[in-house]
Amino acid sequence: MESVYKVVDIIGTSTKSWEDAAKVAVATAAKTLRDLRVAEVKKMDMKIEDGELVYRVKMNVSFKYED
Repeated sequence: MESVYKVVDIIGTSTKSWEDAAKVAVATAAKTLRDLRVAEVKKMDMKIEDGELVYRVKMNVSFKYED
């Protein structure tokens, strides 16, 4: 069986952790993209806003094209 997948870049943020930022990103993407397959973390960093840390996860997610 042959398949085709699309890969998109997403960024998740959280004031709790990088793990939470990744979960938020995937959960949000899953609301509009169906059949998510793989999420690959490309970069993690932190932003400082008003003295507070904001964790950011930049990632690629892939989903299968429907026939």
